[in-house]
Amino acid sequence: MSPAAAQIAPLPEQSGSGSPRPPLELNDVSVMIGGQGGDGTLTVSDLLGRYFRKKGLYVYTSRNVLSRIRGGHADASIRASQDPIAAVKSQVDVLVAFDNEAVEMGKTELASHGFIIYDSTTFHIAEPHSAGFPFATMVGGPLGQPIFKNTAAYGALSVLFGLDPAQTRAVIEERFKRRGGEALDKNLKALEIGRKAALAMPGVENRYSIASGDAHNMILTTGNQAVALGFVVGGGRFFAGYPITPATEILENVQRYLPAFGGVVRQAEDELAAINMIIGASYAGARVMTSTSGPGLALMTEGMSHAGTAEIPVVIADCQRVGPSTGQPTRHEQSDLSHLANLGHGEFPRFILAPADPVDCFDLTVDALNLAERWRLPVILLLDQALSQNTATSPRFDLSKVRVDRGKRLTPEAAAKLAQYKVYEFSSDGVSPYAPPGTPGLWAEVTGNEHDEWGHVSVNPSNRLHMMKKRMEKLVHARSELPPCRFYGPPSAKIGLIGFGSTSGPILEAQRLLEHRGTPTRYLQARTVFPVPVHEIDPFLKEVDVAYVIEHNYTGQFARLLRETMPWHHAKLRSILKYDGLTFRAPQIVAEVKGVA
Repeated sequence: MSPAAAQIAPLPEQSGSGSPRPPLELNDVSVMIGGQGGDGTLTVSDLLGRYFRKKGLYVYTSRNVLSRIRGGHADASIRASQDPIAAVKSQVDVLVAFDNEAVEMGKTELASHGFIIYDSTTFHIAEPHSAGFPFATMVGGPLGQPIFKNTAAYGALSVLFGLDPAQTRAVIEERFKRRGGEALDKNLKALEIGRKAALAMPGVENRYSIASGDAHNMILTTGNQAVALGFVVGGGRFFAGYPITPATEILENVQRYLPAFGGVVRQAEDELAAINMIIGASYAGARVMTSTSGPGLALMTEGMSHAGTAEIPVVIADCQRVGPSTGQPTRHEQSDLSHLANLGHGEFPRFILAPADPVDCFDLTVDALNLAERWRLPVILLLDQALSQNTATSPRFDLSKVRVDRGKRLTPEAAAKLAQYKVYEFSSDGVSPYAPPGTPGLWAEVTGNEHDEWGHVSVNPSNRLHMMKKRMEKLVHARSELPPCRFYGPPSAKIGLIGFGSTSGPILEAQRLLEHRGTPTRYLQARTVFPVPVHEIDPFLKEVDVAYVIEHNYTGQFARLLRETMPWHHAKLRSILKYDGLTFRAPQIVAEVKGVA
């Protein structure tokens, strides 16, 4: 068998016509690209994403990589649809395999009409609907390096899908022009090598056609990038962080954007330094943020306790991953909620906001900055690996809605009128007027010890009672200002769905499938998860017969928090849990709900 040979099923003929059947049109297509780390699977996904975006399709990509530089299995999935999407498709239409392991892992998810394109340089398969191309050999000779095999595979895919050659080439030019003339030239040559090989293979050309969409004015972005932009646009001016998967891109994007606005970015030596840097910068008057994941969050806990009792506003983006300890750095989970809701030694107020998509990430980052300064406490943005790193088609961020609220921050003019300045002055809502150090005529002590209104260390029992009440009742007074829940589906539905974070995409898709099958549901997306928005969730639970809390952890952490807060609804709450490191797919949720319903 020649290196390019493969078993391939010819396209079926139309009955009685003797002519080939027209291409199978896909208005919701999923492509999985698999191989070893370093094979360029993410590059193929990125190139397809750029092309599908030009066609006006909604795009969602995900990654499955190991925590290493090279080697070990890695795959990327890209989905493009005429309809809005925010989840991985349940079946794969086309599998691109750079090694046999990718075939074995991916073929179980292949749709009945699915097709496999694989690199036959070192292996062959006997799958009927497949085509093998020795991509590494094909590009290694003329271009001197087999690394360009990923671009050649993109070229073969462009033939399989009947993509426009000019637009296919434009994507390569857009992707590689910044790397210089030589890199661009070699990738364009690799593209043509892959295209010519696919055109010469019977049964490959125009096997599928991809429908166009109307999402032309939207952007393709990630939650991490949206958080970074929200921080800059929302007035953030000091960021300190330490690289950690999957939060590193927030640090990288803030480094890219913030200096142009006069802001300061510091890569700290560790998470302990990062949290203390932003505490100091916030005390000095800057709007601040840091980002981390589970292991770093554990190190920041003492600092957050300090900020809580000293009433210093800080924002922390927690990009959750599989734990405990180092866990699985590149896998998805939502298992930090219990830690965050209860973190710290002693008790202090904190808000936990849970964005569900890039627009939410942008908007809630701005909200977090405002809430932190308005109420002078720590605010946590609760992301997860899928939300942080998966790219999704998103509406452009609405800058006209951005408002900067610095709370009861005193101007020099207002400070000059004060007869006395108590940095922890008792007030009706628990928030004291504040002025940064250096404000003329004002002086204060700020400490992590228990203190009186002046900031003097105090062990007086009466003062302790007043101070605890002052801080903790912020959770009650702020309720109306916290991001509200969102509701989807008919209010009359008796089956409820509850979720937060990136589970929203699979839940909304499952909701549509259930509706199509005659099972209407109502979905509550929690955007504030602590303090629990009882005033919104309690009426929701009263209106349904059963509510499924859908989350990525073993113990049902959000469901447990709901039961603790609203024990009278204990019997209605049921959990749908997933904790294998992979995200939900809509049919998995449908099966759980239908199995009981």
